[in-house]
Formats: sequence, C-alpha cells, structure tokens
Amino acid sequence: MRHSTVSSPLRRACALFAFALAAAGALVAPVGASAAACSAQSGANVPAVVELYTSEGCNSCPPADRWLSALKGRDGVVALAFHVDYWDSLGWKDRFAQPQFTQRQNASQRTSGARFAYTPQVIVDGRDTPDWSALSGAALQRHAPATVVLTLSRDATGLALAVAPGAGAPVPLSGYVAVVDDGLQSHVGAGENRGETLHQDGVVRELLPWSLAGTQPATLHFASSSTPEAGATRHWVAVATDGLHGKPVQAVTLACAR
Repeated sequence: MRHSTVSSPLRRACALFAFALAAAGALVAPVGASAAACSAQSGANVPAVVELYTSEGCNSCPPADRWLSALKGRDGVVALAFHVDYWDSLGWKDRFAQPQFTQRQNASQRTSGARFAYTPQVIVDGRDTPDWSALSGAALQRHAPATVVLTLSRDATGLALAVAPGAGAPVPLSGYVAVVDDGLQSHVGAGENRGETLHQDGVVRELLPWSLAGTQPATLHFASSSTPEAGATRHWVAVATDGLHGKPVQAVTLACAR
C-alpha cells in the first residue's frame, strides 16, 4: 500500500515545532534542577543535643571523641564537637579549634551548671554532664513535645532556616546553624597526643548564631564560606534554644546528597 505524503512546507513546520519543544525541555530541566533545594523539617519531639568541647592537644579527649562518634546518625540525638583553642599553645595547634568555640564554652557556664571550662566537657540539653561516659545513645533519647518547628534548607544561594514558634514556645528564641563534618582524621605530631591518629566526627566547622525576638514565624538566611575536606561528609544542624536559659527546644539535621 502506498503511504500518503505530507507536503514539504508542512513537514518543515512540524520539524521546527518539534525542535522548539525539545530545546525548551532541555532548558527547563537544568533550571529546575539547580533551583531545587534540599530541606529537612524537625519532628514532633525535641531531640537530645549533645555538645562536646574537645581539643586535639588534650590526651583525655580522644575517648570522648570516640564516644561522640558512636552517636553519629542515631535517631533523636544531635551530636556536635566544638574544638577549643586554649590547648594550642602547649605543643600542638588543633586545626579545628576556633576562639568562638572557647568563648561559647565560657559563656555556657552561666546556664550549664559547670563551675569552670574544661576538656573534655559534655553538655547535654544545656546542662554540664561529667558522667557522659555512662550514657548510651538509648539513654539520651528524649520524648518532650516540641513547641517550635524548624525547617532547614540549602540551595546554591546558601542556607535558609524557617522558624515557626508554636503554643508554649519560649520568648525570646535564639540558636545557631552549625556546619558539621564527619570522617575527619588528624595525625598529631606534637603535644600530649603526639604520634596518635585521631578520627573525629560531628566536628563543627562554622557556627552561625541567630535570635528571634517575637512570636511570629520568620525565615533566616545564612552564607557558609567553608568547604569540606577530601573524604569528609558534610551536614548541617539547626538548633533553637530558650533565649534566657540556653536549653535546646528544637533541633533538625540536614544532609544533602552531593
């Protein structure tokens, strides 16, 4: 059977139309992909927030570092390591230490119950916890209902944190967004840990504080300047605290596929 043919001008018009559609699809797909954000929202309960103050120059810190690493990825627990800098003059400079973290540890004495700053110090839900080594991940589970909803997102422009206070939320609210790396390794060449290879997780690389005076929802934006080291895995944590007492009232962890 002989097939019918389409006139040449119509055939050219159809071909141009099909080409235009294909080109439009090729343009739309990448734009949509680059604009898409990775996001995470906090749950109905408040997770336990564990803050370890540590240093590569302190020979009693590696056991605490390993304990914190064991909490990595555990549901209901947020584990963060803040490296302080007051050991740096004693033989080994900790490359993760920041004066900001030392200042934070000192300031926490007003509300944590600690009489002085020391390493390793573990603060759980805003309270000094010297018996940290006896705490298992299961013992850290918290079931207090949350009064704040946090939504943390990341895209090519940076980080955004949506804070939605609910009934019973403290006023004012404060908190921080932490840029956190897992899978870090240091070969210590001097000081108390000389010759040791330290493996560390939950290391805070940047701390971005925020505060909220009122009870209305707000979206806060942050720019991060650091890049993860080769072999490290990066995630982000947002924590909301009671602005007067420093107790965490909500937290959320965001991990985006690279």
